[in-house]
Amino acid sequence: MPIYVGLLRAVNVGGTGKLAMADLKAMCIAEGFQHVATYIASGNVVFSAEGSEAQVKAALERRLEAYAGKPVGVLLRSADEIAAVLKANPFSDQPPNRTVAVFLDDPPPADALDQARGRRDEEMRLGRREIYIAYGSGMGDSKLKIPAAARGTARNINTVAKLSEMAAAI
Repeated sequence: MPIYVGLLRAVNVGGTGKLAMADLKAMCIAEGFQHVATYIASGNVVFSAEGSEAQVKAALERRLEAYAGKPVGVLLRSADEIAAVLKANPFSDQPPNRTVAVFLDDPPPADALDQARGRRDEEMRLGRREIYIAYGSGMGDSKLKIPAAARGTARNINTVAKLSEMAAAI
């Protein structure tokens, strides 16, 4: 049975989209997913499920919309894909808490980084279905906007490493 990592968009960030992780876990179990475990309150869930990525994503998004009363985006990666995202991090020499992978449904456009605005000391690289960003001075004061990342969701490398570890343990 495939193992997936689900990354929810705009959950428990800045006071928007409040969702208890116990509720997220219960929704996944009700959907028939197995080995369900959540990680921190920003909408991360690891589980095994029958079906393709598209089928699993659609099922989880339907449950979340019924719960929240509005669409909640979900980005999925297989256990192998989340491990590959971690391994491909081009900024492994940078602090993992200041380096993120922005997860996207599709490959980023080749000119995605050219469209970035508000750049200061951030470094950016394109991944397979990710955009990697190393925030030199930190994220708190960053004004960086990448239009191609607007429909994605970011996780720092510490979180990606933990999710990869959790997925590998299933």
